[in-house]
Amino acid sequence: MSIGNPFISPDLYEYILAVSLREDDLGRELREVTGRLPESNMQISPDQGQFMGMLVKLMDATRIIEVGVFTGYSSLCMARAMRDGGTLVACDVSVDYTDVARRYWARAGVADRIDLRIGPAVETLDGLIREGRDGEFDLAFIDADKGNYPGYYERCLSLLRSGGLVILDNVLWGGRVLDPADTGPQTSILRDLSAEIGRDCRVAGVTLLPVADGLLMARKV
Repeated sequence: MSIGNPFISPDLYEYILAVSLREDDLGRELREVTGRLPESNMQISPDQGQFMGMLVKLMDATRIIEVGVFTGYSSLCMARAMRDGGTLVACDVSVDYTDVARRYWARAGVADRIDLRIGPAVETLDGLIREGRDGEFDLAFIDADKGNYPGYYERCLSLLRSGGLVILDNVLWGGRVLDPADTGPQTSILRDLSAEIGRDCRVAGVTLLPVADGLLMARKV
C-alpha cells in the first residue's frame, strides 16, 4: 500500500516508489497496520519517511524533536537513521496510537533512542525550554494539530541549535492554501505561517518541497 502524492499522477508516484524506495518488511507492515485505522490519513508516506531518514544521516542528527507521533512511522524512519547515542523526543497525546508505535520501535531495536512524552506538545516543549535545553537539538519535525503550528514552530526554533533544521508537514494542505475562498482556520494558519517563515530573519535556506502534502524546511541562523 502507499498513500500517494496529491500533486502528481498515481502512475508517476508508483514509479518514484518503484525506482527509489528501500523500505523493509517492518516499515511496510507498520504502514499496512496503520492503514486499517480510522485516522490512517495522518500517516506520512514512505518516500517522505525515507527522505527524512536521509536528512538525519546527512546532518548526523543526534538530538531530534518530533511533534505528532501517531503510530510511529516517521519516528521509526528517523530513529533508525540516527547513530548510537542519539535521542528523539517524541510528543503526542494518544496512548492508543503510540502503543502501536512502541511495539514497532521495540521490534526495530530503536526504542532506547526514543523518549516518548505523552501530553500536550506545547507543555512538553515548554518543559524542555525550562530545563535549559534551548539550542540543543539538531532537527525538529512538526506534524500535529495545525492550529498550534505557530506555537510549535516558535518553541522548536528556540530549542534548535544554530544550523538546526525545522520541518513542517502538510503545508500545501492538499492544494487548499491556493484557494482564496478557503478561509478556514487550519488553511489560514498554514498559509500565513508559511509566508511568515519565508520572511523570518531567524532562519535561512527556506525550502518548500512538494513531497507528500508539502514539507516546509528552514535552517536556523
